[in-house]
Amino acid sequence: MANLHHHCSFISLAAFLLLLSFPLSFCHLQDDEVDPDSPVSRFQNYLRIKTAHPNPDYAFAVSFLKSQALAIGLDAQILEFVEGKPLLLLTWRGSNPSLPSILLNSHMDSVPAESSKWLHPPFSAVRSSDGKIFARGSQDDKCIAIQYLEAIRNLRSRNFVPVRSIHISYVPDEEIGGFDGAAKFVSSKEFKELNVGFMMDEGQASPGDEFRVFYADRSPWGLIIRANGTPGHGSTLYDNSAMENLMKSVEIVSRFRESQFDMVKAGEATNSEVISVNPVFVNAGIPSPTGFVMNMQPSEAEAGFDLRLPPTADPDAIRRRIAEEWAPARRNMTFQITQRGPIRDYLGRPLMTMTNGSNRWWSVFETAISDAGGKLSSPEILASTTDARFMRQLGIPVLGFSPMSNTPILLHDHNEFLSETVFLRGIKVYESIISALSSFEEGASQ
Repeated sequence: MANLHHHCSFISLAAFLLLLSFPLSFCHLQDDEVDPDSPVSRFQNYLRIKTAHPNPDYAFAVSFLKSQALAIGLDAQILEFVEGKPLLLLTWRGSNPSLPSILLNSHMDSVPAESSKWLHPPFSAVRSSDGKIFARGSQDDKCIAIQYLEAIRNLRSRNFVPVRSIHISYVPDEEIGGFDGAAKFVSSKEFKELNVGFMMDEGQASPGDEFRVFYADRSPWGLIIRANGTPGHGSTLYDNSAMENLMKSVEIVSRFRESQFDMVKAGEATNSEVISVNPVFVNAGIPSPTGFVMNMQPSEAEAGFDLRLPPTADPDAIRRRIAEEWAPARRNMTFQITQRGPIRDYLGRPLMTMTNGSNRWWSVFETAISDAGGKLSSPEILASTTDARFMRQLGIPVLGFSPMSNTPILLHDHNEFLSETVFLRGIKVYESIISALSSFEEGASQ
C-alpha cells in the first residue's frame, strides 16, 4: 500500500522518559493497597492515557502498550496506514506457525467525557474504596487490551507454548468508524500474512452472572430525507409544501419505528434484532436575527435519521421502502443513504459468525469459558457496531466478548467504571480462552 509507513521499533528518548514518569504523576490517585507493579496498576496507567476524540494520544498509548509487550517477550510492530494513526501489532509465535493464527483485537480510542458529570476526573482512573475503577474506556474497551497482555504474561510464566501463533492488534479510530484503522489493516499485505483463522473483538458488560457473547453487529446507515415545495406566505395552504411533505415522511418513519419497537416491548425480539431508526436532526425554516421568519413557508426542508440494520435484514428491501414510502419522488422528495461500512461478506452472505457445530471454533471457545468457571448467555447480535465487521467481511469468524459479568452497561456513559474483581477475573478467563484457541489443531485447513 503506497501510504504505508513502518515506524522504527525504538521509542524516542522523550517518549521513553515520559513513559517512565507517567505512573508517578498520578500517585496521589492510587489506592495505597494496590501494588504499583500489578495488573490493576497497569490497567490504571493505560486508562490515564487520554485517547478520547477529537485528539486521541495514540503515540503515548502505543508506547505504553509496546513497552508492556516487550517486557513479556512478544514481538512488536508499528504500522501506520494513515499519518498520525498508528496501529500496534503484537505476536507470540506458535510452535506450528503454518496453522491459521488467532487474532485478539482492541481499539485504543475512546469517546469524549463530560468531566463535570463525573464523580472523578474521567482520565484519573480513581479506584474507590469498594474497588471500582472509574475512567473513560474502562469498559470500552481498554480492559480487554490489558487483559490480553496479562493473560499472556501468566501463560508464559507457566511455560505454556501455543501451537498456533497469537496476534494482538491495537487499532485507532474505532469510535469514529474504523475506516483509518481496522478497515485499512484488513486490506493490507501485513494482515494477509497473518493468516488469521479466528478473531476475538470487544463485547459488552452483562448485569447478570453470565457472560455475553456476540456473533454479529448491526450495520449503521445514515439517512437524510429532503423535501422541496412551493414557497410562499405563511397564511396560504399549499399542496405538497416542503414542510408538509417532510412531516408526512417523519410520521411514516415514526410508524415503522413503533412497529419495530413494539416487537421489542412484546418480547418477540431483542433491540439488536430489529431495525432501529431514530431521528437525529431537522433542518428547515428561514433564519432571522431573532429566530425564524414566521410568515414565510420554506421551499426546502430535511431530516436526518440513524438506521441500524441487523444482518438478518434485507438491505434492498429497506432501500425500496425508503424510496417508495419514506421519501417518494412523487412528493418532490429525495434521499441520501450513507452506508458506513460493509453489510455483506465477500461472498454476499450476511456478516454473521456461526455459534453452532458448523463453527469448530465456537465449541473451543464455549469449553474455554466453562473451564474458567464461567457461563455464557445466549449468543447475541450487538446493537451497535465494532471493528469485527471488517474481519467478518473477509469470511473470518469473529466473536465479540468482554468478560464483564455482574457489571452495569456504562459504555459511553458518565461515571464509566469496572470493578477490580471483574477485571482480574477477566484475566483468568482470557488465560483459558487463549490457551484453548491456540492449542486447537483440528480443522487446520480453516
